[in-house]
Amino acid sequence: MRPITWGTLFLLSLIWSTVASGKELSPREIYEQASPAVVMVMGHADGGRKGSGGTGSIIQSDGLILTNAHVVIEEQTGKPFARLSVFLKPLRVTGESKSDLSRMVRAKIVAYSQPLDLALLKLDGMTEPLPIVDMSESGRARIGDRVVAIGHPEQGGLWTLTTGVISAEVDNFNGVKGKHVFQTETGLNRGNSGGPLLDGEGRMVGVNTAIARVASDGLPITSISFSLKSSVATPWLREQGVGARAGRGTPLPAGQVQPATTDQPLAPSVRPQAKPAKPSQPDLQLKQTVKPEVVQPVPARPYNLDELISDRAKAEADLDSMMSEMRGRMKGR
Repeated sequence: MRPITWGTLFLLSLIWSTVASGKELSPREIYEQASPAVVMVMGHADGGRKGSGGTGSIIQSDGLILTNAHVVIEEQTGKPFARLSVFLKPLRVTGESKSDLSRMVRAKIVAYSQPLDLALLKLDGMTEPLPIVDMSESGRARIGDRVVAIGHPEQGGLWTLTTGVISAEVDNFNGVKGKHVFQTETGLNRGNSGGPLLDGEGRMVGVNTAIARVASDGLPITSISFSLKSSVATPWLREQGVGARAGRGTPLPAGQVQPATTDQPLAPSVRPQAKPAKPSQPDLQLKQTVKPEVVQPVPARPYNLDELISDRAKAEADLDSMMSEMRGRMKGR
């Protein structure tokens, strides 16, 4: 029997690392695999005066969604928006908001952390399992690794795919202890907030959190965006007792969700990707439902995030008024 040489061991280690790392997917394959589990999230204040929009990832088949806190927390009050609407991806994205946003489900916040800019949502009344995005160990990702993002960048398209690489790593981002991020030149814009940054196997290595827009001298900053590492998000989820699928189906412990709060603003040169919408008509309390609901028509490609949020609030206000009127007639009988 021949002795095993160092050369043989090195070759075996290369083969093993290749097998262990899995197959590198094309951007198209990643999109087809992950995009059905990517959602659009809209938050509205009572009265429809203010709102916010962004992206989220379904991390459990029963309807748990991971997104950014600043997508679902009102900036002025620091409290969750009174209403949350989540839109599931259609079979085909056409660029027409009326059809692309026809699968609306109500949601509620079950936990959030403003220092980490993370929020966990739960869809109401889901009875059928949903597709999910697998979480990855972000410690495996390195500078130069190829990554892709899926989200809803304003002035772009819904469920947009952008590609790039990890550009740098930053620990304790903006002075927040434990908030470790990837810098990436993957195209991100307002509306991508809370969406997944995916590795070459289509697994989430980061939560897209912030973009650098303008330097201190007023010049625009390009290709500088930041994603919270999954190695930060996963322990936070565990603290909430949330089950999520890590890697190739490794389950995390499941349990009850506990809220987390507090706040840490971003530096002036790095701004959240979501901001309040323009004022719209007042809206009233709307009974929660999981039935798909068609939103009011809005301008098609490219979409305007503020107008989309405003039109959504107006549609809900109109429906609330109709329901309130019907309840009044029934009481009068």
